[in-house]
Amino acid sequence: QVQLVESGGGLVQAGGSLRLSCAASGRTFSNYAMGWFRQAPGKEREFVARIHGSASSTYYVDSVKGRFTISRDNAKNTVYLQMNSLKPEDTAVYFCAADYVTGWDRRGVHSYTYWGQGTQVTVFS
Repeated sequence: QVQLVESGGGLVQAGGSLRLSCAASGRTFSNYAMGWFRQAPGKEREFVARIHGSASSTYYVDSVKGRFTISRDNAKNTVYLQMNSLKPEDTAVYFCAADYVTGWDRRGVHSYTYWGQGTQVTVFS
């Protein structure tokens, strides 16, 4: 079992930045690939970014490439999502998730076994 707790969401003006954190507890953190997803009102949950257990590879949805950066600190059991140049369309609840398959580019929600409770990000213009 892996428990995930997100933090760092908030209200920010367009063009601003936020850094989300996701603290994990339970099994060996580095054994899991980690992902960030988001869900806007009335929309399906969508993939944002993924990082391998070793942090050797990262993947992003096209809409955030060049603006968001996923990283992890396995010593702290934490994964981060640095979000720069935020846009109103980035407004959503952001979730972190753990995938016991540590490699590959896996973007489906069903690929991830454990989920956090989410943190709200609101970007106003």
